[in-house]
Amino acid sequence: MLGRLEPSERVKPMPREKGQKVVASNRKARHDYTIEDTYEAGLVLTGTEVKSLRAGRASLVDGYGFIEHGEAWLDAVHIPEFNHGSWNNHPVRRKRKMLLHKAQILKIHNKVKEGGYTLIPLSIYFSDGNAKVELAIAKGKREYDKRQTLRERQDKREADRAMGTRRNLGD
Repeated sequence: MLGRLEPSERVKPMPREKGQKVVASNRKARHDYTIEDTYEAGLVLTGTEVKSLRAGRASLVDGYGFIEHGEAWLDAVHIPEFNHGSWNNHPVRRKRKMLLHKAQILKIHNKVKEGGYTLIPLSIYFSDGNAKVELAIAKGKREYDKRQTLRERQDKREADRAMGTRRNLGD
């Protein structure tokens, strides 16, 4: 029969990416800020930005988010130019639109407008082939807060170590 393909001859769709692949994480954010709430947002990216992210190249160090005219934006995130890109390569640091539900945007906007809170990116990753950013509503820590957090973590580690040695002795 002309024009008809047998079931075995049909073109099968390309398999989609599964799982999560973390591209960049902002480890210093958890040290410098008290995290109140986290959100997952999609990112609107150009082709060369996606290729650069897939190569595992990005930096969230100076990044921050903001709400403008009812839309969520991510700024100052460094995604380097794609090596094999042509003249239409993307700007390295630019405003990138984030995709969130309207209710989430309003909730974030009210919290940030309240004062003392900021919107920071914690990580950029691919989830089932889509670029996502994990955002946090955070409050800046003072120097003594950072020291206290480190001291608490160290005390907990020492207590766990003491319990472990006691368990090993058979008490």
